[in-house]
Amino acid sequence: MITIQGNMRSKANRVGEVRANGQVPAVVYGAGTPSTSLSVPAQQFIKIFKEAGESEIINLELDGKKLNVLIHEVQWHPVKDTPMHVDFYVVDMNKEIEVAVPIIFDGISEAIKQGGVLVKVLHELEIRSMPKNLPHEIIVDLSMLVNLHDQVQVKDLKIPNGVEFLNDLDDVICIAEPAVEEIEPEPVEIDLTKIEVEKKGKKDEEPEVAE
Repeated sequence: MITIQGNMRSKANRVGEVRANGQVPAVVYGAGTPSTSLSVPAQQFIKIFKEAGESEIINLELDGKKLNVLIHEVQWHPVKDTPMHVDFYVVDMNKEIEVAVPIIFDGISEAIKQGGVLVKVLHELEIRSMPKNLPHEIIVDLSMLVNLHDQVQVKDLKIPNGVEFLNDLDDVICIAEPAVEEIEPEPVEIDLTKIEVEKKGKKDEEPEVAE
């Protein structure tokens, strides 16, 4: 199991100073654990998040204890795309949990090979399972898309052992749609002979006729 080292953080530690020291401010809670402020190494967290995401249980070492946690929520810097704050959720290994698991699209679709376009409707599935059975990802086999307009629904997936899908079984995950051709507008021919040219300046005034 992946492990990340946490450091206790008091309210006196300003988050700006924490980030300046290469740490990410964080909080851990859940499963009877009181909400506790901490920080984790920024570079280590980025590496772990890429591998575990929000659907894999990791070990959080904090104050001499090891906690089984999920990365519950991450706040990212809007420009730098660096983690600004992290929520860790403590998991009770003896109770079922509900999480969103990312979908991975794999395989070759005949419909797509024939010029179709893959439209992804869902990017994650809600599941319920015991922590030990929690899948890191759900694989969708694109070979099920044979013809244009074919679709993959939740009911078409192989359910991992010990896992329950919480989405409606008729929910559409992806569709093979026909490619939309861009229609170029036809050039409009302009008959220059029919265009009246407006004369500039005032018209000559008609001379007054003496009575």
